[in-house]
Amino acid sequence: MSTQPARGMRDFLPEEVRRRQYVMGVIAEVYERYGFEPLETPAAENIETLLGKYGEEGDKLIFKILRRGEREGTGEADLALRYDLTVPLARVVAEYRAKLPKFFKRYQVQPVWRADRPQKGRFREFYQCDVDAIGSRSMAVEAELLAAASDVFARLGFGDFVIRLNDRRVLNGLIDASGVPAELHDSALVALDKLDKAGRDGVAAELSSRGVPAQAAATLLDCFGSMSASGTNEEILAAYGRGLRGHEAGGQGLADLGQILALSASTSAAGHIRLDPSLARGLSYYTGAIMEINVPHLAGSLAGGGRYDNLIGMFLGEDVPACGISLGLERILVVMGERNMFPPSAVAAPADIMLTVWNAQRLGETLALAAVLRKAGLRVDVYPEADKIGKQFKYAASRGVPFVGVVGDDEQAKGVVAIKNLATGEQTPVPRDQVAEFVKAGR
Repeated sequence: MSTQPARGMRDFLPEEVRRRQYVMGVIAEVYERYGFEPLETPAAENIETLLGKYGEEGDKLIFKILRRGEREGTGEADLALRYDLTVPLARVVAEYRAKLPKFFKRYQVQPVWRADRPQKGRFREFYQCDVDAIGSRSMAVEAELLAAASDVFARLGFGDFVIRLNDRRVLNGLIDASGVPAELHDSALVALDKLDKAGRDGVAAELSSRGVPAQAAATLLDCFGSMSASGTNEEILAAYGRGLRGHEAGGQGLADLGQILALSASTSAAGHIRLDPSLARGLSYYTGAIMEINVPHLAGSLAGGGRYDNLIGMFLGEDVPACGISLGLERILVVMGERNMFPPSAVAAPADIMLTVWNAQRLGETLALAAVLRKAGLRVDVYPEADKIGKQFKYAASRGVPFVGVVGDDEQAKGVVAIKNLATGEQTPVPRDQVAEFVKAGR
């Protein structure tokens, strides 16, 4: 029997867990400074809650749960593992609308599941770190979200991140102005989302396979080809205006992009935002601004999101404005590991001190000392059985514990604990009532 976890899923040993907890702690701390509140939702949702919310490609990746009990053999599914945290949030808002504040700001850090092909930085079970603001159409929401995400990446040590920004209404306007039939707009968006990866020829082939007329596809690609992602934000805004040819909805999206840039000028996101015509984002529920956060030399993004003013209305029966960003915890961890970005506190030892045991008869005294030190605020490990002192020192060193406390017959008689610093090899007799302060000073 194989002991490996299921493909695309992982076990996390203590050091990995500590790194994950460090990053999640930074994310939660930053989001709470912006007034966001924590939320948790179930791992499984009713299947109809999820289907039809992510577009054709997303729906294929939903992990379905077969019916149980008497209907187990039917092959039918009535539940599914959550695909993301956004659709469950929409369901929660619809369910508890009367209990939630007018402007509901939440963050959520939980695992999601996708039946995807595993590869570097991409797993079938992974954590998302979402932050969303519900209830306002003001572009101040986008500006605050981008600032909060910027603070997270700055706190984690990223100095070279870029926030790619676009708007679905602008994209739809450009698609419409290019002559793509309305019923093929979503298919064209899915293809355009691959422009930075597949290039013009690859996207042209996909547009053709999706039934987009050749002339409309050529006009659309010429339009995007005339806009350089390396251009300034002002140059891209101007190019959008020319390409939209007075398109009403696209013009509103263009105005909103300008306002987001203006509002962000005085926030931590300033200097990181770049308008990017190639950014489309494949999920079908986006209605306005869309964004991704990237770092150099990494395929894919570290975060993504956008405005989805119509999604909650699928559950509630009335449109509720909403916008959010999801941070990709797994990719963030991979990049931080490759760049050696974790501070010492993120990989701290499991204990501040380990107490040795000379003989089994003294075990109770050792546990009593451990209790005193824990009450004083130390993390204390106790070697669980009598053993040679050399083996106990070796064990502590293997776990990265910085100090070892020894209470032999001589130390017991003198009322001291011999504290050995495993990094320097120095051993110091310390009065029992001063052990906690000695270890704290040496941490």
